[in-house]
Amino acid sequence: MGNGTGSNNPAGDTILVLGGTGKTGRRVADRLKARGINTRIGSRSADLPFDWNDKGTWDAALDGATAVYITYAPDLAIPGATDSVRAFVGKAVAAGVLRLVLLSGRGEEEAQACERIIQEAGVEWTVVRSSWFNQNFSEGEFLGMVLDGAITLPAADVAEPFIDVNDIADVVVAALTEEGHNYEVYEVTGPRMLTFTELAAEISRAADRDVKFVPISKEAFAAAIAESGAPDDVIWLLNYLFSTVLDGRNAYLTDGVQRALGRAPREFSDYARRIAATGVWKAVA
Repeated sequence: MGNGTGSNNPAGDTILVLGGTGKTGRRVADRLKARGINTRIGSRSADLPFDWNDKGTWDAALDGATAVYITYAPDLAIPGATDSVRAFVGKAVAAGVLRLVLLSGRGEEEAQACERIIQEAGVEWTVVRSSWFNQNFSEGEFLGMVLDGAITLPAADVAEPFIDVNDIADVVVAALTEEGHNYEVYEVTGPRMLTFTELAAEISRAADRDVKFVPISKEAFAAAIAESGAPDDVIWLLNYLFSTVLDGRNAYLTDGVQRALGRAPREFSDYARRIAATGVWKAVA
């Protein structure tokens, strides 16, 4: 199981990519389009807008779709996500969707509840349960901290097997388009554990500038992100993640990328060199 190469996407099929402008969704959509697969972006800014908070947008997005990549922003842990996913999956199955691929999170009870919804939907399914993204530090929430030279987060130096989102996209595309991935839970991590101190040192080496990890209290972090003007759901999520998921429960490696793709996951050091070469991490003068 897991290394099928036969396509399961006949001409005329349409794959709906929810969160198609996000970190994983954009890469999934690009890969599908490169294969000549009819790909529909599900986002608020798409030609056919999709909004998790507006069920009136769901039917048009699903019309004619045979497979869906489900991502929930900002995270499946958000209160109400389970109800939304259950309602959406019901509509998707009724609309004729035959295959569902869900991006889930490790060690999150609410995310695992959403996995069960997919698994009980009566159609083909694959769960991609992911560790923290490398790209959070280059195109996401923590880029500003890297540019400031101080990754200030309320994390003890707990190790996390950070993963390159390109690996996630490769696994998702395989699950959407090939046989051999149905009814699999692929828990995907990078190839090694990194503490935030070690991660900051990797970025420093690659970017040729000093970036440190500075642990702060949960209270100070909560106050700082509230002052930053971040949306309430993002504030809630970040506080949740740092008070629960980074408590050591996920401090182990898994073989999901290897099982799905037949190769090892990408190294953080390779990611760091690649990003540094783009200039994204250059300090602002």
